[in-house]
Amino acid sequence: MIEEYQNQITEVAREVIGKDISVELTRPEEEFGDFSTNVAMKAAGMIGTNPRDLASKIAEAIEKVQGVASTEVAGPGFINIRLDDSEVFKSALAATDKIPKPLRNQEVVAEYSDPNPFKVLHAGHLYTSLVGDAVANLIETAGANVHRVNFGGDVGLHVAKTMWAIVEELGGEHPKKLDAIAHAERTKWLSDRYVIGNEAYASDDKIKQAIDLLNKKIYEVHSKEDKTSGFAKIYWTCRQWSYDGFDELYDRLGMVPFQKYYPESSVSDLGLKTVKAHIGKVYEESDGAVIFRGEKYGLFTQVFINSEGLPTYAGKDVGLIQHKFEDFHYDSSFIITDVAQKDHLAVVMKSVEQYEPELVKRTIHHTHGRIKFADGRKMSSREGNVVTASDVLDATFAAADTKDDQVVLGAVRYSFLKNKIGGDISYDPDSSVSLEGNSGPYIQYALVRARSILGKSTDKKATSAEHLDSAERSLARAVSQYPEAFALALSSYSPHHICSYLYDLSQIFNRFYEKSRVIDDPRSKERLALVEAYEKVLAAGLHVLGMPTPEKM
Repeated sequence: MIEEYQNQITEVAREVIGKDISVELTRPEEEFGDFSTNVAMKAAGMIGTNPRDLASKIAEAIEKVQGVASTEVAGPGFINIRLDDSEVFKSALAATDKIPKPLRNQEVVAEYSDPNPFKVLHAGHLYTSLVGDAVANLIETAGANVHRVNFGGDVGLHVAKTMWAIVEELGGEHPKKLDAIAHAERTKWLSDRYVIGNEAYASDDKIKQAIDLLNKKIYEVHSKEDKTSGFAKIYWTCRQWSYDGFDELYDRLGMVPFQKYYPESSVSDLGLKTVKAHIGKVYEESDGAVIFRGEKYGLFTQVFINSEGLPTYAGKDVGLIQHKFEDFHYDSSFIITDVAQKDHLAVVMKSVEQYEPELVKRTIHHTHGRIKFADGRKMSSREGNVVTASDVLDATFAAADTKDDQVVLGAVRYSFLKNKIGGDISYDPDSSVSLEGNSGPYIQYALVRARSILGKSTDKKATSAEHLDSAERSLARAVSQYPEAFALALSSYSPHHICSYLYDLSQIFNRFYEKSRVIDDPRSKERLALVEAYEKVLAAGLHVLGMPTPEKM
């Protein structure tokens, strides 16, 4: 809607001014109209005239644009524009049909969640998973063919620490003893083993040496495709436990399934090959390792292959970048990670940019802050005080008056998604499930209320309206703005813009509901049409967020 008027008003302004100029329309407070522009103030200096006088001339011309009811010049030369009620009504009814599709037919890889096997999926991973799922939905709704992928470390020092503690717990390489671990306890058991192994690695030099040897042994399990030794059987069994636990949680959250999971072991060889192929030009050998000197780019030196000849996280990331492009030939690649990965990935990308600049140009990396305890402590599985994803869900269920999965899961999702990506989040289960304020259940209930109204009437709905009362117009105006809210969210890959819009829209709808009788009213046809348009927009927005849309609450 706004783009259509922007184009028409640009043409009008050019005719009045006599010069090429672009018009930007903004949304003022409702009392001032539907659009506002400062084009007269921008153009006055170009032609040497008074801004307010020029604004009056442009405003007069704008009133001739079809759909415009009136204009008003304000302040030093702002032009406020009010549309015909019929135009606002029509735009509201067509809102979900006007969602922009700028990514139509593009191939986009969305990488998110990225939990490591052998460690529990904690609250930070929960946040990454839900935000990544929403961004993938956003991109898909914009017309792209989205490939959802997941990446995690099934090799590396954290695995070696966990495997050391597992073997110690089992009294040796005895895979049969794993049968005693109950299914429901497996992910927690693995997480506890990691904490034990991590503490031992930091406090005992002999154990540290043993774990370092296990690290190499795990790579050999993969390179030799060992499936039969006792150590290998323990490794493969526990890795599968982790994957099963991740899938169970993703299913519980209602996430769209991942198309592909990239274990680090699957990208290590290509990472090694790629880095080695560019030694001398991009990377260099140093004390038996292979490094990239990032200082000349304002970054830092990072090791890509260690002195043992194994790829580091950086080397594996190089392999992942190559694999994703080989698999999907993407137009763009979206990645969301914890903010702790920001500098690390900056170095990786700068190194890859030296020989694959196009892949780096196509990559969008978002980082998010930390999920904290109520007292502000960071969550870390290294410290053993980790809050797991399941802990967050269980706490939310405990705080809710309902045991309806759709409501509770919606509460968690919305509480995370309503925050701008980047800052830390202090999660409060009690406020997340409230039916008042800016919460998921508040918005879900507004949708249920609309569906209830629609379910009680079989009357035909109006397809046009020449006049709207103030409550009707406020609702129609807000509904018509959904494509703009969607475009704003898409432009920055930020779902919180959808949350803000839906919350404001729900408030406007609730005020409309308090003032306007819908059924058995002389204006029932117009109001039913508006309620239906509102329901479609709210459901569409909740779909982008990945939130359930319950039929009743």
